[in-house]
Amino acid sequence: MNLEEEFAQHRAELVAHCYRMLGSLHDAEDAVQETYLRAWRGHADFEGRSTVRTWLYRIATNVCLNLLQHSSRRVVPSALGAPGNDPEELHPYALEVTWLEPFPDLLLGADPATVVGNRESLRLAMVAAMQHLPPRQRAVLILREVLTWPAAEVATLLDTTTAAVNSSLQRARAELARLRPIEEDLSEPDEPLRRALLDQFAAAMENKDLVALEALFTADARWEMPPIPTWFSGRNDVLRLLDSKLRPGPERRILVETSANGQPAFALYIRGRDGLYHAHSIKVLTLTKAGIAAVLAFHQPALFGAFGLSIIR
Repeated sequence: MNLEEEFAQHRAELVAHCYRMLGSLHDAEDAVQETYLRAWRGHADFEGRSTVRTWLYRIATNVCLNLLQHSSRRVVPSALGAPGNDPEELHPYALEVTWLEPFPDLLLGADPATVVGNRESLRLAMVAAMQHLPPRQRAVLILREVLTWPAAEVATLLDTTTAAVNSSLQRARAELARLRPIEEDLSEPDEPLRRALLDQFAAAMENKDLVALEALFTADARWEMPPIPTWFSGRNDVLRLLDSKLRPGPERRILVETSANGQPAFALYIRGRDGLYHAHSIKVLTLTKAGIAAVLAFHQPALFGAFGLSIIR
């Protein structure tokens, strides 16, 4: 295997690694491109004291840390303030905000074991929580907990001590325990309940069946819609939002199933006056045995391409 083939072999996992660090698929892909450029320039000095994979991870981590020196953390609406309760008051955020982006599972390849193995560390709530950590602390957490690097190796990469790495890891774990939503500690439903929840959600959304939706959401369900900063908490407020925003009528909407961050997701298309279905949002669901606990609806049609999706005619 030549160097180019070996680089390509690790691309998917490097993009996932940079996504965990940066919270953005587009930034992650740029970081991996920069990683490969640096690797090509420096491959003559690579002495084989580690594997090519480890060498690439070292470069990628440093690229991400450099990028994070000049960027704000990526957030979800619930990180900005209290929930709203008026569906008619939805306005774009007045200030510059960098929003968390979803990660299409198809980028991890076709192997289901790869998706499952990355699932916990790629879940939206986990990635959103990691954005609150200082960059170097974030790197320590990912390198130690996700990649299972020895503390001494992480210390060498970050030019610090093993004791400092262990201390940073403890602080990161404590902060994540404080930030992660309660439902993230609950088990997802098994099949066929999981399948039924997804099928019923898609049908209820397409038909604006609020009675069916009420039965699917948990009592404390959340609905967020970046780049709209207003978010809704509690089944009643979520249903009030959907009642206000889902237009009635047959065949107004189509939901296409996909997956993101190891979670079930749907691409929502809205039929326009031209009779075509236009990309609207990517909705990532958090499922529990009690029902749908959260929906993060990314109102960013530009994301559809990364999911291999286009306009439906």
